[in-house]
Amino acid sequence: MVYVDGYVLVVPKKNLKTYKKMASDSGKIWMKYGALQYTECVGEDMKSATKSGCLAFPKMTKAKPSETVLFSFITYKSRAHRDKVNAKVLKEMEKDKEKYEQEFKKVFDMKRMAVGGFETIVDYK
Repeated sequence: MVYVDGYVLVVPKKNLKTYKKMASDSGKIWMKYGALQYTECVGEDMKSATKSGCLAFPKMTKAKPSETVLFSFITYKSRAHRDKVNAKVLKEMEKDKEKYEQEFKKVFDMKRMAVGGFETIVDYK
């Protein structure tokens, strides 16, 4: 089963176009080094879950009306594969570390981003 890095973050709506460009550029790097899939999703229906009593992403992330929630994931063959891919990605990004840090700070607050690595337990395709 594949291994997945998952992300939930909040981006001001006014920065969404810039974030999409950054994400597209980042995705190319991850795919270049062997990620199986790189996906970025922007919140569209954030209220239907509340009808069933679930906590909606905007409430969970404390997103303001001027912000949107993104859910992102990258898939790998395994945890070991993920570690190898990420090492290469980080090495490449290290070359422009200052640029990336400045871009990220302008577009979204990394302190409001949740990140984690996940082993799959069910995977229908």
